Amino acid sequence: MTSKQRAYLKGLAMNIDPIFQVGKASLTPEIIEAVREAIDARELIKVSVLKNCMDDPRQIAEVLAERTRSQVVQVIGKKIVLYKESKDKKKIELPKA
Repeated sequence: MTSKQRAYLKGLAMNIDPIFQVGKASLTPEIIEAVREAIDARELIKVSVLKNCMDDPRQIAEVLAERTRSQVVQVIGKKIVLYKESKDKKKIELPKA
């Protein structure tokens, strides 16, 4: 992903609300599966890490990206933005590299 594409996705992510919250239990298989389904349907999602979660949001972002085969767009504070290009239901057209 180029910096231009990343900047474009960051701009789109500003207008969406987090659809998942990672809490005290951190990453459970259920959360990972739910994130995988959501990212397949939406392409771009935002995840919020709650204050009672002791894990580092950057580490959570890397694990989520690895297990859902997506890319980390950005991590700001306790907000994570993930992107995965959809094969069949393309909603987001990235600028050319």
